[in-house]
Amino acid sequence: MTTKKELSCACGAFALELTGAPFIATECHCKSCNEAGRRLEALGLSGPMLDAQGGTPFVLYRKDRVRFLRGAEHLAEFRLAPDRPTRRIITTCCKTPVCVEFKGGHWLSLYPALWPEGEAPKPTIRTMVGDRSDSAPLPDDLPYGKLVTAGFFAKLLGEWIAMGFKSPDVRVERKIEA
Repeated sequence: MTTKKELSCACGAFALELTGAPFIATECHCKSCNEAGRRLEALGLSGPMLDAQGGTPFVLYRKDRVRFLRGAEHLAEFRLAPDRPTRRIITTCCKTPVCVEFKGGHWLSLYPALWPEGEAPKPTIRTMVGDRSDSAPLPDDLPYGKLVTAGFFAKLLGEWIAMGFKSPDVRVERKIEA
């Protein structure tokens, strides 16, 4: 039996349905996620993008396991620069962070702000810690490093193979500046 879960933005105008379990949950420390998180949080989002360590937690699902149920007209994309292939998607109705999409990617990195508080899957690894500008040591509660990152990319490849090398489109018509 396949499980389905409905998640919505803070005001309920946008909702999506997830099928099955995520293939991984991570905490990203890349410069792009950090900069985008800081810029978008300045808009007064309904949920945080950055965690206490300055990382961005994500719950990764294959695109074929995410279905927008209602309110797609409330979605807007943000890019750090017009030519950047990565876009962050938030709702315009209540400024809930929804996901990050990589151009050509077969997955969506969903923000935990979509889940009721305390219900989002917890990260199991940290990625891109070499990009951190903070010199404070990270807690040892999650693995990170080159082998962990290699395993992360191997998992992405495995999921793409399982999807038959497809990368469905996610249509978002609106843009936001931050």
